[in-house]
Amino acid sequence: MDLILWRHAEAHEAAPGEDDMSRRLTPRGERQAIRMAQWLERQLPEGTRILCSPAKRTEQTAMALGRKYKLSSALTPQSTADMLLEAAQWPTSKNTVLVIGHQPTLGEAVSIVLGFQKPECSVKKGAVWWLRSRLRPEGDQTILLTVQTPDML
Repeated sequence: MDLILWRHAEAHEAAPGEDDMSRRLTPRGERQAIRMAQWLERQLPEGTRILCSPAKRTEQTAMALGRKYKLSSALTPQSTADMLLEAAQWPTSKNTVLVIGHQPTLGEAVSIVLGFQKPECSVKKGAVWWLRSRLRPEGDQTILLTVQTPDML
């Protein structure tokens, strides 16, 4: 199974009294999302299942890709890495799964699947981490295929 974790692009800070879920991408964030979406479009296999946090900034990031996606309450900013991995059906899904979400949850999921000592790692805004699970006679393996940031493209 391939699991692709995409952190939403740069978003405006919340205004006083503004709901965190309604924060929108900045103009720079919109450009980041488009750049990463163009790269992903060349890489993603047909049939990739796309799950997205219901936050406005993640939806805007997903819309840059131009593919159908499903909003998931398991991916809100308050969600846990375990909730994310369960929603993605890691590591047993038959399809590639792209998750568009938030820090620190994405970094916590990376730490879990790669077996890091620390409970989380940093995932830059707009970045993609592409992970693969595979079965070997000696047990399951997780491979980090690539990390891409909008600035690298």
